[in-house]
Amino acid sequence: MKNIKQLVLLSSFAVLMQAASTVYAAPLISAKEAALPSAGGQTRGISRGPTIKVNSPAPDVATTSPFDFRIVFVPRGESKIDVDSVKVVYMKSPFVNLTPRLRDAISDKGIDFSKAEVPPGSHTIRVSVADNEGRETNSVFTLVVTK
Repeated sequence: MKNIKQLVLLSSFAVLMQAASTVYAAPLISAKEAALPSAGGQTRGISRGPTIKVNSPAPDVATTSPFDFRIVFVPRGESKIDVDSVKVVYMKSPFVNLTPRLRDAISDKGIDFSKAEVPPGSHTIRVSVADNEGRETNSVFTLVVTK
């Protein structure tokens, strides 16, 4: 009987650990946020910070929702990505901080958020990341979502 209880506990623990590492579908941008006025500002700058590569969906290419939101961070030289520095902002007025919604999907490799739900339209996103030497990079791109 004691062995059965231990087996059940271990099985339950394994299921919980697997669930903790999986990021499920969730709204990335709400319809209310999408209705806010667009924010202006600079879109790019020169930096020696990490490289930010948008893998999915391709910027400025129409996609349907939900989609896999994937960004890769590439450090320069011997530096390491500072995961706590990552910020994702929806460029509306006022700015909408998407970072808390993505927190479980952020790692030193990038952002891997499956089945992001976004309303139709063009959505400008700014991603910021720094390395352990304090060098920061910002990248602004547009997600185009069709029905």
